[in-house]
Amino acid sequence: MASTDTTASQDSGSVEAGLDALETTATGRPSLRQTFTAKILPPIIALAVVLVVWTLLVPVVDDPSKLPSPTAVGDAFKDAWLKGDLLGYIWTSVSRGLLGFLFALVIGTPLGLLVARVKFVRAAIGPILSGLQSLPSVAWVPPAVIWLGLNNSMMYAVILLGAVPSIANGLVSGVDQVPPLFLRAGRTMGATGVKGIWHVVLPAAMPGYVAGLKQGWAFSWRSLMAAEIIASFPDLGVGLGQLLENARTASDMAMVFEAIILILFVGIAIDLLIFSPLERWVLRSRGLLVKS
Repeated sequence: MASTDTTASQDSGSVEAGLDALETTATGRPSLRQTFTAKILPPIIALAVVLVVWTLLVPVVDDPSKLPSPTAVGDAFKDAWLKGDLLGYIWTSVSRGLLGFLFALVIGTPLGLLVARVKFVRAAIGPILSGLQSLPSVAWVPPAVIWLGLNNSMMYAVILLGAVPSIANGLVSGVDQVPPLFLRAGRTMGATGVKGIWHVVLPAAMPGYVAGLKQGWAFSWRSLMAAEIIASFPDLGVGLGQLLENARTASDMAMVFEAIILILFVGIAIDLLIFSPLERWVLRSRGLLVKS
């Protein structure tokens, strides 16, 4: 018996030691070389492949009015930088997009909670939110221009109409996935009403909410680009959408590519700087992501 107990104790200790070692290894931060290889090198390789394919296609198309060379697009960037316009294009659109998204966040969050928690409200406007989410953003530009005129208020209205449904529906989806046990445990500990929403519902619904925020930003950015392309007016300034429309009017494909690249760059940068860290934090706080 003694030997059996000793063996069992040793096995238990080995298992615990193994689990401790596994946890230590899993939670260790990767080295700089690992980070470069896993996160930085792949997009660099992808970009290099795109540039190579682009360069090879230029002589095949052999028409700068349809496919400009990377050098011509680089010259367009250089000219805009030397004129001091490049950062202005970016800031005009980014400032509108982020401010409009903040407005959408303030409206979409309580609306999502209301739809998720009140059955009558869900039955009344839940399908409408889903329908609005599937409606193309460009469809809101003409009525927004008629209602509000050619001004920044029109831009923000289009952003709100594009982003609020996504944010609200993301939160509704997150709340629907909260385990009932969490809610009962919260009520047992006195977390009811606003306290229950703040301390139980919102933290538990965070993955769905963050997914809704990410999608809401994508809709915000696309809505803004559609508004800037269609509703051009000198007093509104030149954002990236207006730059794209100006390039189309001038039949300047190098400038068209410049605008498209800038639009893609801003979208990717916002995702990498804001939403990806937020998503990793949510996953890590739930033990779903052990490496940074």
